[in-house]
Amino acid sequence: MASLSKAGAALAALREDLVGEVFAAGDAGYDEARTVFNAMIDRRPAVIAQCADVPDVVRAIRFGRELDLHIAVRGGGHSVAGTALGDGALVVDLRRMHKVTVDPAAEAVRVEGGATMSHLDRATQPYGLATTGGRASTTGVGGFVLGGGTGWLDRAFGLAADNLLGVELVTADAERVHANPDENPELFWALHGGGGNFGVATALTLQLHELPEFSIVLLMYLPQFGPEVIRTFREIIRTGPDEVSGGVLYMTGPPEEFVPPELVGRLLCTALLTYAGGEDDLRKLAEPLLALAHEVELAGDMPYADVQCMIDDPPGMRNYWSVEYLAGLPDDLVDVFCARADSMPVPTGTQHVLFPQGGAIAAGPHEYPVPYRDASWAVHPFGIWEDPADDERAIAWVRAVRADVQPWSTGDVYLNFIGDEGPDRVRAGLGAGNALRLEKVKRRYDPDNVFRFNHNIRPV
Repeated sequence: MASLSKAGAALAALREDLVGEVFAAGDAGYDEARTVFNAMIDRRPAVIAQCADVPDVVRAIRFGRELDLHIAVRGGGHSVAGTALGDGALVVDLRRMHKVTVDPAAEAVRVEGGATMSHLDRATQPYGLATTGGRASTTGVGGFVLGGGTGWLDRAFGLAADNLLGVELVTADAERVHANPDENPELFWALHGGGGNFGVATALTLQLHELPEFSIVLLMYLPQFGPEVIRTFREIIRTGPDEVSGGVLYMTGPPEEFVPPELVGRLLCTALLTYAGGEDDLRKLAEPLLALAHEVELAGDMPYADVQCMIDDPPGMRNYWSVEYLAGLPDDLVDVFCARADSMPVPTGTQHVLFPQGGAIAAGPHEYPVPYRDASWAVHPFGIWEDPADDERAIAWVRAVRADVQPWSTGDVYLNFIGDEGPDRVRAGLGAGNALRLEKVKRRYDPDNVFRFNHNIRPV
């Protein structure tokens, strides 16, 4: 660690040189700058550099290296695992860098590293184009894509990483590099699932797809009908086209206009079918679900960017998530899944979710470090609550969901869905067969493991 005088001089120089803003402990705005989406995360970085452009990122990294600081990277979104912050670290905060540039002729888009899904989806929608994004508009594009990326469009268009055309990166040595199939191809490979281990992604270029129409069917049922709902949903996915996706989840009835007052605050089973196409075709696919007795029905054509906002969770809540990928969804697993809903923390924002896989996910390129590609379903216990007194029971419930489905689990992990669950889970999220290759890439671009506030890959 540098001397206090050297550190003070370097910080003063950074404040002078950065186009964006710099915050250190004691500064007005420091506490706001270190607040992340997950209220369980309370860390105190040494310095937060809110960068306005790529030269700012270069300056910030040089500052961090001069003072021998570890560096955390904050993109645009959730940081549910808290990896955007590190105690005593430098935070390179990209949120001011959120420009989105659409090239409709090439069906491609360049997205700066601090952009959220809302920035991306609102920019591409006027052109009738879209790419696979997270299931909330507040998700950050950079971390989402570099972690693999699963969302409503993945069965139709593949994982987000499958649509990655290029990355602009600043390395641990403050060097600007490009990674694509022709430039630094080994780094490009590692960025398909390896996350923020190799540098600061200042921009990503993504493939777009035509999406002139998008529609949904959302149905809410009393919880005792959950097993029948899931089996019916399973059959629609099995026999339907790749354009249909969605999920089944248990949740607390929200205080929305479309929810009857007597169901608000109560446990409900919800089926959401999403479709890369029009309402008429989706209604035909949804007929078996519509035929079941339900309490709420919403259906219609809806702009994709608006659907992305439907399950946005407010910042400042306490979050603990996890995931298990499944080799199949047999009836006995359905029964186990539904039984666990009885102990779900209600009323909270917690959700007990099943997502379908298959389609373009399974058909995509298998050489990338996204080992969950061939799983058929994912169980995503999504703990979200407000009262710290609920911490113990909410976390215990998430872990119980994972334990329940272990007999059917593939063992693979989507790292964007978990916090710190240990090195074995990180390895499972990258694929054991990819570990050495990823470690070599890490060694080349970050030999000192400067970028360690992540699902970390150690250099070899």
